[in-house]
Amino acid sequence: MAYKYINSKGQSYYLHARQAGKNGTRKIYFFAKEIKEGAVDELPEGYEVIENARTGLPIMKKKSSVVEE
Repeated sequence: MAYKYINSKGQSYYLHARQAGKNGTRKIYFFAKEIKEGAVDELPEGYEVIENARTGLPIMKKKSSVVEE
């Protein structure tokens, strides 16, 4: 089952991955409203999902690395 994110407006989005760049050397992640080819089962380690406050679109970003002493 694909990773699902429900935004503040109640809309569901599913995480997908695709090879991109020259010769497919980079992996990009994106959200879509429907499950399509390339759906990803879980969020990659070290990432979190935030939401664009104006549009409600989910965005995947690296978690901040705050070191507590």
